[in-house]
Amino acid sequence: MENLWTAAGALEYPGRLIVIGAPAGGGRAAVLYAITGRSPSSQARRLVSRDGGIWVQPTDEATLKQGNVDLLVYPAVLFGRAGLAVSNGKQTSDVRDRLAPGVPAVAALAAALAAWDFEPDAPIFTPRISGALAGGAAGLSVVRRGPSGQTLRNYFEVALRPGEGRLVSTYEGPNAEPLPVFAGEPRFLALPGSTPAETAEAAYRSLGPAPDGRDFRVAVACVYVPPDDPGRAEVHIINRHERT
Repeated sequence: MENLWTAAGALEYPGRLIVIGAPAGGGRAAVLYAITGRSPSSQARRLVSRDGGIWVQPTDEATLKQGNVDLLVYPAVLFGRAGLAVSNGKQTSDVRDRLAPGVPAVAALAAALAAWDFEPDAPIFTPRISGALAGGAAGLSVVRRGPSGQTLRNYFEVALRPGEGRLVSTYEGPNAEPLPVFAGEPRFLALPGSTPAETAEAAYRSLGPAPDGRDFRVAVACVYVPPDDPGRAEVHIINRHERT
């Protein structure tokens, strides 16, 4: 099984990525969200903790407006009474709203994403990646474009085993044109760290550039939370433009 350093470090340009799992100590779930960006508008963002979640916000309004604001600014993580939702777009709110006692995480994802398609950014057609924690269980989803232009919706149960995680990203990893989108099932990985700060730092370092490579990092957020009590979440955020 790959560790987080190896799995994330092998992705030259993953776009955005989600990892859901559990730290080695057990008793908590871990949710990791990371943003990388190539364009000035993608780089002009940061993660902030506010309004019941973790939000993507601009660092530079003028630069941000050069891109599609609807695809660049959104709630990345939202905490609800019945669980936690995470995604790479505005579908996070719909996932959070579908979380309810007795509803499995995968069922909540399926209900929330039934009306969502891949992102309208031809020719890439970036997938929508989403995750949920609910009732002590977890799930991930990838909504992508099929070979004939159809919408393919895939859902995956995630077992919360101590020290393990599952990773999905919007892109496969190569910095190519057009960007190859994520394919297959979520990748298994060993999840390092015993605090949100340690896990976030491990992810941030692993996403760093190769020697003489370009640094695509924008931000990383890590949440540790009791699976049955999302109100007791611990959050650590790293924003590249705020690091000294």
